[in-house]
Amino acid sequence: MFSDLKQIIDRSEATLLADALGAVALMVILVAGLHLPALV
Repeated sequence: MFSDLKQIIDRSEATLLADALGAVALMVILVAGLHLPALV
């Protein structure tokens, strides 16, 4: 099972960083959206 996960990570290493950045961007948008009503 661990070897399968390692193979998947090795194959998708090029897009892994882009996916991580996308997830961080979504979290920032979520937090900003939740705090926006408190600023108004």
